[in-house]
Amino acid sequence: MKDAAPQPIHLADYRPPSHLVETVALTFRLSPGATRVLSRIRFRANPAGLENGNLRLDGEGLRLISCAIDGVALTALDYLLTPEGLTVPAERLPAQSFLWEAEVEIDPAGNTALEGLYMSGGMYCTQCEAEGFRKITFYPDRPDVMAPFTVRIEGDASVLLSNGNPGASGPGWAEWHDPWPKPAYLFALVAGDLVAHRDAFTTMSGRAVDLNIWVRPGDEGKCAYAMDALKRSMRWDEEVYGREYDLDVFNIVAVDDFNMGAMENKGLNIFNSKYVLASPETATDRDYDFIESIVAHEYFHNWTGNRITCRDWFQLCLKEGLTVFRDQQFSADTRSAAVQRIEDVLQLRARQFREDAGPLAHNVRPDSYVEINNFYTATVYEKGAEVIGMLKRIVGAQEYRAALDEYFRRHDGQACTIEDWLAVFQDVTGRDLSQFKRWYTQAGTPRLTAEWQVAGDRLHLRLAQVVPPTPDQPLKEPVVIPIAMGLLAADGTELLPETHVILDSRETVLDFDLAKMAAQAGIALPDRVIPSLLRGFSAPVILDAALTRADRLVLLAHDPDPFNRWEAGRSLMRETLMGMLTGGARDPALFDALGRLLADERLDAAFRALCLALPSEDDLAQAAHDGGLVPDPTAIHATRKAFQSAMASALHGPLAALYDAKDPGPDYSPDAAQAADRALRNAALALLTRIEGPDRARAHYDAATNMTDEIAAFTALLEAGDTDVAQRFHDRWKDDRLVMDKWFMAQITHAAPDRAVATARALTDHPLFDWTNPNRFRSVIGGLTAGNPAGFHDPSGAGYAFLADWLIRLDAKNPQTAARMSTAYETWARYDADRQDMIRAELDRIAATEGLSRDLSEMVGRIRGA
Repeated sequence: MKDAAPQPIHLADYRPPSHLVETVALTFRLSPGATRVLSRIRFRANPAGLENGNLRLDGEGLRLISCAIDGVALTALDYLLTPEGLTVPAERLPAQSFLWEAEVEIDPAGNTALEGLYMSGGMYCTQCEAEGFRKITFYPDRPDVMAPFTVRIEGDASVLLSNGNPGASGPGWAEWHDPWPKPAYLFALVAGDLVAHRDAFTTMSGRAVDLNIWVRPGDEGKCAYAMDALKRSMRWDEEVYGREYDLDVFNIVAVDDFNMGAMENKGLNIFNSKYVLASPETATDRDYDFIESIVAHEYFHNWTGNRITCRDWFQLCLKEGLTVFRDQQFSADTRSAAVQRIEDVLQLRARQFREDAGPLAHNVRPDSYVEINNFYTATVYEKGAEVIGMLKRIVGAQEYRAALDEYFRRHDGQACTIEDWLAVFQDVTGRDLSQFKRWYTQAGTPRLTAEWQVAGDRLHLRLAQVVPPTPDQPLKEPVVIPIAMGLLAADGTELLPETHVILDSRETVLDFDLAKMAAQAGIALPDRVIPSLLRGFSAPVILDAALTRADRLVLLAHDPDPFNRWEAGRSLMRETLMGMLTGGARDPALFDALGRLLADERLDAAFRALCLALPSEDDLAQAAHDGGLVPDPTAIHATRKAFQSAMASALHGPLAALYDAKDPGPDYSPDAAQAADRALRNAALALLTRIEGPDRARAHYDAATNMTDEIAAFTALLEAGDTDVAQRFHDRWKDDRLVMDKWFMAQITHAAPDRAVATARALTDHPLFDWTNPNRFRSVIGGLTAGNPAGFHDPSGAGYAFLADWLIRLDAKNPQTAARMSTAYETWARYDADRQDMIRAELDRIAATEGLSRDLSEMVGRIRGA
């Protein structure tokens, strides 16, 4: 008999804790299967706390050895112990302040969920966000309980690390003290035989900070770029936000077995190895981009997440949305701002718009959850960042900075809410943000409709918005939409330089004096005007604008806003592809326009590479669904390939010329200029291989001196049907775990759809496939579900069954990763009845599994619509 379904936790039910923590002292006596954790925690009653005054301590999987209050040992009659924690009744507690002491035993080696204290390749490490600390010792494991920590680690590892500043140490032991109050989710411990890549940083006030990146022996030569990114992040945060680092040391540790990308634990960031380790031979330019942005993201959390944290987990977007926005700003300042914005929007549309359009739609600040790990989503992160960006556009850069300064001053050391955040902006700017708050409380992607007409010497532009219904929110109110816009004449002349308008009602009509604008531009009164709307993607909405194909060709050729120029080309490609799916022909005018764009050396090479990229198969499936069609993944795949071949044929001359011109030479640098040239050259290579055959790609592969070029040629050869290159790549890189993740994923991503499941199944039998390692699991299972949609949605249903088999197996070991991978099913309602039935059958099979985790059970229930 299955256990009763876990009950949801609601934002409306928040209550302050009964007790606050003044100090925490922990001692760890490390042993792989039997680590002892001794805690000394000074509590005091919270005047604003629960009325009953009981002491509630969370704890899971702990073997209680002993516990005491003020030195008096407690017996089993003095507390209630359950699988979820321990409660001491109020009548057994001192009235105001007391010392809680406990000793527990845990099993790091047996902790395959990778939450709490666990082992990775002989190294002890922790992951405590969101609720992993309760698997270490009994504690009020909630973010609004903050305290300074002192930690003593005893073990035979050569390196013993925890949060804060180092204290005394000796053979087999080390002590650490973190003076800054923090919630338990920011606690970290690492112990292992590690080596450090060292450097130092001097803050703006002249303080010296020691910097260390700790890795396994042999990896220390792959840390230079991560260290450089860290130092640049520290300086940028000082210059742009006025935030200075506040400890004597900053440590990063690279861990192979990690569910997430990285974790911002105070002073001791723990990273998935793939986001630290890089050399030109083993990492791509994209890897370097990720390392740079993720190092920045985790460092920026020092203030937006650590010094100021969340009152409760419903406020997750308070720290994550703001910190994502900050890392996007950093990347835009470091590289091409236009390219960064396009890539941010591509990620938003691919992940968050998809989330909003399906059964997993939820508010940026959710109203309820069953398992908080399931709300580390694109809506919280990426849409949360877009909300911050809109707020900055509305108030302006100067007032945004003033509000952030006040936010840091007012709330340093506190656990806050979205209301606290918005109140600062209201106080500083004098604006009423009550309507803007709907971006946090309403789910769904707003649709912005634009229609216009020229009447004599006037242009009338009608803007209207609607927020579609989502699960549990059938009716929506208008949101505040900042719209950056301009106006162009049919010859490309800019009539109206960029201006900003706010749509805060269901609709409005804007009136423009065309005669005045034409006179200022020095042209005759135009009879056709083309609005350039939502420049820079100024709001996370879907724009339905009455643009003709000719209008978009003008925007593609002349729009001064690079985002909208790219967007025009993207929409033309999507329109052409959708037409081809229903029997239409290709338009040579599009290829002509792309050819002119490719030849324009004034444009950034990375921007031109993005303009060659087609809408994804998932994007086209959603477009078909939105257009009232039932998407056929097999037909979408075939049509997209046919379009690529046609584009390659039409642009063969410019592509070949670019390939020859953009060779950066043998001296590799991951800087933006070289990376852009490689991106454009390798985009050209992929297209040229489609019509020329494999010879150019083989020569490219043989001549490659860096992984960016090698993997580009590798994937081009896989697409061309080369039967030898996979073994060559394997034989060269079989001993490099991160490169082999690329090998696994590439073969599935570039397999023919009717062979994709068989390829994935064969790779799961490979000796190097370790399904308990999240990176390796994602490379194979994610390679199918995300990288080969036509293969995953094969009409046989084999992809659906393959995923279900692996989710059930993984859930018993690592529920968090299993739950996140289950989102591959979330678009089931798009497809035909046969596919829907097969997906529902697999979801039912997963749901019926005995002992299913709370993580996966919640996700399956939401996807099924239960």
